[in-house]
Amino acid sequence: MTNTDFFATLKNRGLIRIEGKDARDFLQNLITNDMDNLKADNILYACLLSPQGKFLFDFFVHQGHGFYLLDCEGGARAQDLAKRLGMYSLRADVKISAEENVHVYAVFGQSAYGLPDPRHPDMGYRSFIKPDIPERPFEEWDKRRIRLEIPDGSRDLLVNKSTMDEAHMDKLGAISYEKGCYIGQELTARMHYRGLGKKHLKMVDIDDLPEKAELRSTCGDIGLALVRA
Repeated sequence: MTNTDFFATLKNRGLIRIEGKDARDFLQNLITNDMDNLKADNILYACLLSPQGKFLFDFFVHQGHGFYLLDCEGGARAQDLAKRLGMYSLRADVKISAEENVHVYAVFGQSAYGLPDPRHPDMGYRSFIKPDIPERPFEEWDKRRIRLEIPDGSRDLLVNKSTMDEAHMDKLGAISYEKGCYIGQELTARMHYRGLGKKHLKMVDIDDLPEKAELRSTCGDIGLALVRA
């Protein structure tokens, strides 16, 4: 351990467990990322979209022994995600369960805990085990995230309204353009290849907002806002 090692406890996290012989194919047909990229030593960042390609949920997919875990927003959002997945299960051999409140930790400088956050190297590691290193306030993680212009779920992306292009979700590793079809793929691909996005999430000084900016999450004197590209 060095004097720069620390962790922050993340707020409002839940967990979805998906098991059954069809679990992998079930997720592959729904989410924006490619399950083939998920291994035991990494985490997959992905989203579930509406059929119109609008944001519904984002989450981190972990591979277990015969099951998958989705580290997602907690509370009612976790229950809503489980319900939505259940609507798509139809005749698939899957079992879906949800925990509304779980402890998730962002760890910096100490690779012994968790797996790398796939969105950006500066976002450290994600762990379900509380590290035995100093803890710092959630706001330290939040400011780092905002400076990197990384959205925090529905704090920054409007449910059933925001597109993947608004937050450059492909640059955060949330989207595969090579895999087969998934829900909302057509609009997502069209916006990407045709460059149709007019507004994007950017870090802003909340005391000096750009004209017509739509402010989303904030921490201290900075925030993320939807601004014209």
